[in-house]
Amino acid sequence: MDLPQNFGTAMTMTLLAGLTTAIGAGIAFVVKKDNLKALSVGLGFSAGVMIFLSFTDIIPEAGKMLSVNFPHIHEWLVLLGFILGVGIAMLIDYFLPDHIDPDELLDPEGHSMCKHRIKRAGLFTAIAICVHNFPEGMATFLSATQNLTLGLSVAVAIAIHNIPEGIAVALPMYQVTGKKRYAMLYAALSGLTEPVGALVGMLLFSLFLPQVMVGMLLAAVAGIMIYLSFDTLLPLAREYGNWHLSMVGIFAGMLFIWVSLILIG
Repeated sequence: MDLPQNFGTAMTMTLLAGLTTAIGAGIAFVVKKDNLKALSVGLGFSAGVMIFLSFTDIIPEAGKMLSVNFPHIHEWLVLLGFILGVGIAMLIDYFLPDHIDPDELLDPEGHSMCKHRIKRAGLFTAIAICVHNFPEGMATFLSATQNLTLGLSVAVAIAIHNIPEGIAVALPMYQVTGKKRYAMLYAALSGLTEPVGALVGMLLFSLFLPQVMVGMLLAAVAGIMIYLSFDTLLPLAREYGNWHLSMVGIFAGMLFIWVSLILIG
């Protein structure tokens, strides 16, 4: 099996994006709940990057790639790929929804849950994040193998939103075990499913999917990112801070990626 173009760089990007969950775990030990409004801006920033990137770069790139082999129906294939991506994200949420409750997970002094429930919340959160990170790893890897600039943009957006996920995993585990290294380990492991997703995606792509359908997969990546932004990132951004802070993050993310694409292009 031949390795795809930019394999090493793409895997490095995917791995680093996944490991930012460990950064979130570190923040969980030093940042108080009252100071978590910065996360609201960060989540909004990540959503802004993903939304802008999906509609202005990933979807046009997918159409350009598909038009070479499907000049008459490439727009419909892009639409179909986008819908499939949204469908994949919805199925993941249906069978394994997020178990992130900011009021409980960010209130280590609260007594509303016993240790058993806290541990269960931490484990379920870790499992949910592992599953959600799997297609994100495929998204980062696939984007980077086709276009390093695009892959870097996707990796940055995913890395930013992985930080609060690390917090959600680390806090309950730390409260149960009392050991920071265990909490950090759980958070890091939840992010390592991203490079695993990249490898599995590469294998499936090489064995079962023709090269001409890469554009359709890119469109599916856009669908996953759009769903993630509206279903997870923006609601959490509002819960961590307020809507005005979220909007600041959203517009900052859009402007950041817009300027970046102009400078790089």
